[in-house]
Amino acid sequence: MRLHKNLCFAVIDGLHIIFNEDEYADKVVQALLKRDKRWGSRDRGFIAETVYEIVRFKRLYAEIAEVKEPFNRDNLWRMFAVWATLRGIPLPKWKYFEDTPARKIKGKFDELLKIRKYRESIPDWLDQLAVEELGETLWTKEIAALNQQADVILRVNTLKTNIKDLQNRLQSENIETETINGYPMALKLKERANVFQTECFKDGWFEVQDASSQLVATMLDVKPGMKVVDACAGAGGKSLHLAALMENKGQIIAMDIYANKLKNLKVRAKRNGAFNIELKEIDSTKPIKKLHDKADRLLIDAPCSGLGILRRNPDAKWKLQPEFIENIKQTQQDILQNYSKMLKPGGKMVYATCSVLPSENAQQVERFLNSENGSNFKLVEDKRIFAHESGYDGFYIAVIEKNK
Repeated sequence: MRLHKNLCFAVIDGLHIIFNEDEYADKVVQALLKRDKRWGSRDRGFIAETVYEIVRFKRLYAEIAEVKEPFNRDNLWRMFAVWATLRGIPLPKWKYFEDTPARKIKGKFDELLKIRKYRESIPDWLDQLAVEELGETLWTKEIAALNQQADVILRVNTLKTNIKDLQNRLQSENIETETINGYPMALKLKERANVFQTECFKDGWFEVQDASSQLVATMLDVKPGMKVVDACAGAGGKSLHLAALMENKGQIIAMDIYANKLKNLKVRAKRNGAFNIELKEIDSTKPIKKLHDKADRLLIDAPCSGLGILRRNPDAKWKLQPEFIENIKQTQQDILQNYSKMLKPGGKMVYATCSVLPSENAQQVERFLNSENGSNFKLVEDKRIFAHESGYDGFYIAVIEKNK
């Protein structure tokens, strides 16, 4: 492999913005890829994958390169040199790579591989917290899996097509996919590609959605004609899935405290041909109170630490702080206590997070069920999904029923 200066400069620029200006990696990479129209798919792939890889293993590479934050550009070039050396990529005779100690890099790497917090590149506090909650063995397996690059998974939009026709149409656009056993609406790309540029995406034939995330709407057990509330809808990936499962019949009320996310959902719903979704901003307590005892089904896809989706958001572990996790646990419980009142007697709700921490998951459900507001509910089933077992995102999904 030969390194090209313009591509390497793009990587360094991206890392500078992510590490020193606290921007989100996915937004930075999107902007980088638009920098030069002459770049082909291989060039763009190199930039995206290299940036994500160095973000993912920031602590490890910084330790080997003997640099500390805030990283200046010379520091970033040293980290880049570590990345390239460990992959056996020959370093060009550029000034940035002068005196790169290849043998020392490999020796330091072998030494640090024995220590999980360096090997998997995670903050001390996060490593300690996860060990306390999951145990050494489980956390060691899970964080290793969460440091792997995520596959690109699609969910077929059954309001417009079926899985076989989608596969054939993608193939006609030179994108090969395969089905996934146990996930009836999912397709996995055999090779990474920019699926958002395809005609079938523009026609609303699919959404990009991880396989674990696709289980959430399925477990809510919706039927056509129901009144369903998606209480933390965000940009609406699960609302769109619910619309497909309900065959556009009935009503989905997609709610969120962020109006801009709901605007995004409006665009996506139009593209998907999902016409049974009503958008409602939670700007006070009134929208919740108006729906008390009205919903046949309630989805609470709660805000969380996001530890289960580090494969696609590797910078999240550097942005997370201990106090955020403590605060978000209180938010989760408040949402359970207040939003659960929208469910009808005999109705079902799903509480889900993209976290692997029991304190955000089963312990929250238990706390709710033991509370006064939760005394009229019962746990039907719950599912803990770990990346090292499934190969997909870490998730928690609990089905809770309200007594009649």
